[in-house]
Amino acid sequence: MQTQWIQLKTYSLGAIGAVLWWLIGLPLPFLMGPLAICLAVALLGVDLRMNKPLNFGFRTVLGVAIGASITPDVLTEAPRMALSLVMVPLFIALVAVTSYPLLRWAFKLDKVTAYYGAMPGGLQDLLIFGEAAGGNLRALSLIHATRVLLIIGLAPIVISLFWDVDLLARPGIAARETPALQMAWMVFAGLGGWWLGVKLKLLGATIIGPLILATVLSLCGVITQRPPAELIWASQFFIAIGVGVKYVGLTLKEFRRYVLAGLVNGLQLAALSALFIEVIIHLGLAPGLDAFLAFLPGGQSEMVVLAIIAGGDLTYVVLHHILRIVIIVSFAPVLFRIFRR
Repeated sequence: MQTQWIQLKTYSLGAIGAVLWWLIGLPLPFLMGPLAICLAVALLGVDLRMNKPLNFGFRTVLGVAIGASITPDVLTEAPRMALSLVMVPLFIALVAVTSYPLLRWAFKLDKVTAYYGAMPGGLQDLLIFGEAAGGNLRALSLIHATRVLLIIGLAPIVISLFWDVDLLARPGIAARETPALQMAWMVFAGLGGWWLGVKLKLLGATIIGPLILATVLSLCGVITQRPPAELIWASQFFIAIGVGVKYVGLTLKEFRRYVLAGLVNGLQLAALSALFIEVIIHLGLAPGLDAFLAFLPGGQSEMVVLAIIAGGDLTYVVLHHILRIVIIVSFAPVLFRIFRR
């Protein structure tokens, strides 16, 4: 009963944050509002908890939104992304070789923690790999969470400054305007894809499973539109709370060492991202907004939310983030064993 009460308190605080953000007129109220208030309350020492199945359930909305955006016309454009996708492993390598020395020597982290902390993505898998190898799980969690927090905090500011995007706009049609049959198919794609992703042990099963099933249904002409705005807003809300609660129980020592490491490393990654974004734009491989969203190493779900709201090319953005995560999760443990020997 106590756990349920704490979860209710957490979501209530998140709702207050969203309403305040909306009333003030700040961008991304359903993402940044709950994130800001949950982060602030967690830093004050208040116990916050999320309901993991509920949070994971709303991640499926993002998978369906991506899959519904992949149509036969979109697939014909896929070959033009090849050269841009080649940049992803180069980006990962540059991030890793610059981040490891920073974490290892500037912040005095042990080799295992510094190595897995330097990898830009695949948080849940990196935590498992890092813990199994003897790394500091709390440090890894705080470093990655802080980096994601910094990036999704800066991204709306940059988007507003450089692109004419209304981050308060409704991210799709209203639920009342969505045909009931379409809603039924989207629910099926979300829950069925989640189940399929878990059974197949896919990376990021809550997003990738629904993405695959929704793509199939979209290509077959069964799903013809993205989830309604209310569901997109709800997914933002639960993602934000998931980031905020990671700071519960933070000590001053952890802040000075791990949170600061995440902040500095996040700024370092932002600078490297800017370099690759400039190259992509200069070569004419993608519009500026799409390149920005694709090469900004935030969390997969957080970047999908930003792409949906900003009106970016979802297929382009998601393919780059999926490739980044697949490379990291597939090769990080292998390279670590070689590196350790």
